[in-house]
Amino acid sequence: MLDYLAGFLRDAGRRFVPFLGWIGDLKRPEILKADIIAGITVALVLIPQSMANAQLAGLPPEIGLYSAFLVPIVAAIFGSSRQLQNGPVAIISLMSAAALIPLGLSAEQYIAYAAMLAILAGVMQLGLGFLRLGVMVDFLSHPVIIGFINAAAIVISSLQVSKLFGINDVQGEHLYETLWNLALSVPSQSHLPTVAMGVFSLALLVALKKLAPKKPAILITVVVTTVVSWLFRYDLQGGAIVGAINQGLPSFIFPSIDPSDLSALLLPAFMIAILSFVEAFSIAKGIASKTRQHLSADQEMVGKGLANVVAGLSQGYAVSGSFSRTAVAFDAGAKTGFTAIVSGIIVGITLLYFTPLLFFIPIATLAAVIIVAVVGMIQFEPFKHAWKVNPHDGLVAFTVFVGTLYFAPHLEWGIFIGVALSIGLYIYRTMQPHFAEVAMDADGTFRDAHLFGMQTSDTLALFRYDGDLYFANASYLEKRLLNAVADKPQLKALLLDLEAVDQIDVTGEEMLSHMAEGLKLAGIEFIITRPKFKLLDTLKRSGLYEKIGEQNFFSKRSVALESIKKQYGDQVDISHLTIHKPVET
Repeated sequence: MLDYLAGFLRDAGRRFVPFLGWIGDLKRPEILKADIIAGITVALVLIPQSMANAQLAGLPPEIGLYSAFLVPIVAAIFGSSRQLQNGPVAIISLMSAAALIPLGLSAEQYIAYAAMLAILAGVMQLGLGFLRLGVMVDFLSHPVIIGFINAAAIVISSLQVSKLFGINDVQGEHLYETLWNLALSVPSQSHLPTVAMGVFSLALLVALKKLAPKKPAILITVVVTTVVSWLFRYDLQGGAIVGAINQGLPSFIFPSIDPSDLSALLLPAFMIAILSFVEAFSIAKGIASKTRQHLSADQEMVGKGLANVVAGLSQGYAVSGSFSRTAVAFDAGAKTGFTAIVSGIIVGITLLYFTPLLFFIPIATLAAVIIVAVVGMIQFEPFKHAWKVNPHDGLVAFTVFVGTLYFAPHLEWGIFIGVALSIGLYIYRTMQPHFAEVAMDADGTFRDAHLFGMQTSDTLALFRYDGDLYFANASYLEKRLLNAVADKPQLKALLLDLEAVDQIDVTGEEMLSHMAEGLKLAGIEFIITRPKFKLLDTLKRSGLYEKIGEQNFFSKRSVALESIKKQYGDQVDISHLTIHKPVET
């Protein structure tokens, strides 16, 4: 008993404290050194990116730093991926802004509501994780993700363009309205020093990525433009800069909001909870395929939930896993979650001692950082690939892409449309599974008799049905069987091969019951061959197994044919279901 209890506690420890799986590796000096170097490298990218993403969310830059302090540490300790880097990201930042801007909040309220949005999303993720419902994200099919990521990247980069021109107040209800307002404002309202700083930042980022891909392009660009901003007093020329950032670590505060507004945050919080996990887990799977490390969707959901709760309680906002920073960590040689812990500690040190160095960072530079980061996410080749695999998938991807662009900045509507269309098209595809009467070819293979022009029998027929049997297609199978019986007035026995059926619902079971009754009244033997254990178990529970008769179920088609031949003799012709040996001369 004591051994059992000890084993249970060990399993619980591994389940709820996954860092125990890698913390022992830090005893090896080479792994500890690699993680420290990778953590420093990630932090140098995390600091400017978190400030830029906070700006995208409509929040002060220090809120981004608050969200980059404890979040990476908590996510690393309680998540299942060893390389995934968590913190502020562009898509979740934009979704936070889309949820909060329509509420007409003051600056102080906006920060509190952003924190509450993160807490709500985190609580939902924790619930899904502990209830082992991480599989819910499977409703977001790959085509939906393709369309959404590409559209979101265009939306995010487009919304930053105004900051490169130094133009404010062009926001419209939809993206196309915002871009139209911007186009009208550019000729008369562009701020030349801001345009120069923005163009210089973009050019430097692009040049460094092409000419020196191993160098930290974001860090170098931020440092260079900050020095230029300080030397030429860019702020006195009207250029927007980060300005003073409160020095010190964030306090733990439960955000205060108007209770009547809580309902307005629930749906955006749920969408953020799902999308932040999908984004993060997609990245984690990509890295795990290279490192061959174990991942748990439920554990990752728990880690992400705790990270979001901590972000909200420490005056931050909603977070997720970052494509770019995870790639940086992997390339820098990250081995364990300690990499993220190091990066979080460095952000904390920056908040304590180095915030004055961030004063002169140009807002246009942060906008350029976001634009360059997300433009790389725009890839149209996956649309073509999805269409080649299945035109329905290509249609879903394109519809989500267009829908997300149209409803932006309310990105969740593109997701809703994609999920509904994916489910609808799946049901449509499964409404008419492949159904065929089969005959045996010379090589002993059962093939579609109609497709291959093979002879069949009027007295015995073997039909193959390739699909699940549920409410959407049960009537289709019934109709095909009834038509087949009508075409064979001399039919003595009907064999139905259900090897491909994995799932059956009450509609499908009821259809089989009616079919068995009808065939019995018509004097036709109804036989089911090769049913899977799961299907048999369901039919036994429902009583249909006994109703059809145990003797009418066969695990092999050949045994079923032998039984029929023995029962009916020459009354049935099974020659089309046997191998024809050549006659010797």
